[in-house]
Amino acid sequence: MKSLELLAPAGDMERLEMAVAYGADAVYLAGNTFGMRAFAGNFSPEELKRAVALCRAREVRVHVTCNTMPRNGEVCRLPEWLEYLEELGVDAVILADVGVLALTKRYAPHVQVHISTQASVVNYQSARAWHELGAGRVILAREMSLEEIREIRARTPPELELEVFAHGAMCVSYSGRCLLSNYMTGRDSNRGSCAQPCRYQYALMEEKRPGEYFPVYEENGETYIMNSRDMCMIDHMGELAEAGVDSVKLEGRAKSAYYAAVVTGAYRHAIDAAAAGVPLDPVWRDEVEHISHRHYSTGFFYGQPGQFTENARYVRDWQIVAKVQSCDGEGNAVLTLNNKFRVGDALELVGPDVRPQALTVEGLWDGEGLPLEEVRTPQMVFRMRLPRQVPPLSLLRRKADLSPV
Repeated sequence: MKSLELLAPAGDMERLEMAVAYGADAVYLAGNTFGMRAFAGNFSPEELKRAVALCRAREVRVHVTCNTMPRNGEVCRLPEWLEYLEELGVDAVILADVGVLALTKRYAPHVQVHISTQASVVNYQSARAWHELGAGRVILAREMSLEEIREIRARTPPELELEVFAHGAMCVSYSGRCLLSNYMTGRDSNRGSCAQPCRYQYALMEEKRPGEYFPVYEENGETYIMNSRDMCMIDHMGELAEAGVDSVKLEGRAKSAYYAAVVTGAYRHAIDAAAAGVPLDPVWRDEVEHISHRHYSTGFFYGQPGQFTENARYVRDWQIVAKVQSCDGEGNAVLTLNNKFRVGDALELVGPDVRPQALTVEGLWDGEGLPLEEVRTPQMVFRMRLPRQVPPLSLLRRKADLSPV
C-alpha cells in the first residue's frame, strides 16, 4: 500500500519545529496576509525564509496558504508576494480564487498550485476543471464520503493529487464558507477571522419581553444546536490510501505547539503502520485523546458525523509542563519550563518517536546545578534526570482537567 503524505499545521516557528520533529512530510503555513487563519502567529517574510530553510534541511515540503478571497484593494499586492514565494522555492501555494491561480501561474511558475477546501470541490468535473487550469492538487471538501472520493479518483487524471482533511475542527457551514461570524460580529470567516458563533448557546427572545429567554432545544434538551464534532480518522489511514488519497491534512494552525507535536506524531505512526500493513499500536491511537479536542467523529467519510449539542467545550485533560532542550545518554536533560511542577509530581514523557512513559519527579536543579523543590518561572532553564535518553523537543506533560466550565 502506498504511503500517504502527512501534512501538518504550522501556525508559527515553534509549531513548525514541532511538526517537523514529530514526523511531518510537509507543513502548511501562511504569511501575514492572504491566509485563512488570522489569529495564528503566521510568518513574516523573514520568518518564512527561515522556515523554508529549516524544512529544506529536513526534506520537508512547504505549502503556503493564499486561500482568502482577496478584494480589489488587495489584488495589487499579490504579485510581489507570489514572486517572493517563487524566490524562496516553496513547494506549493494553496488557493481558492481563480484570479489568484492566474497570478500564481504568472508570478510563481515553479510553485505547484493546490486548490483549497474553500473552493468546495465535491465532484470529478470540478477537480478536472481545476487541473486543466493548472492545479496539481485539489483539497476535497470535508463533506465528502469515501465512496465519492473513490469515484473522483477513478474519473480524474492520475497525476492530479487528492488531499483530504483527516483530523481537527469541522464547520457547521459548507467547507467553512460561513457568513454567520461576519453578520454577528463583523469578523469574516472567509478572511481568516471567524469568531465561531456556531459554538454559542442560543435562545429565543420575544421583543416585548426583553430578558426572558426561551431555550432552543436539540435532542435531549441540549441547546448547542450548531456545535460540530471534531474529525478523527486516525484508525482509517489504510482506507484513505486505498480510496486514492495522496495526502492527509491535520487541521490546527491556530492550536498550540503541544497539539502540533502530539497529533503529528500520532498520525505519523498511523500512516507508517497502514503502509506496512500492520495494526496501529494502541499507544499511538491513544495520543489523540491527549490533545485539546471536541468530541470526535469520522467526519462525512462514512455518513453523517452527528453533532454534540450538550456543550461546545474542548476536552482538555493534559497540560505540557516542560520542553527538552538536550539530553545525554544517561537521561540527564536540560529543559525549559511551560507550567510549574515540583519534586514528587507524577508526569509523562513523550517525544519524537518516543513512546509515552510515566515518571515521578525525583529531583530538580537550576542552571548552576543547585537543587530545587519546584520550578515555577515560565521559560526558566532547569535540569532533571529523565528515565531514558530522548531527542530535543521531547515534552513533559501532566494530567490536568483544563476544560472550561
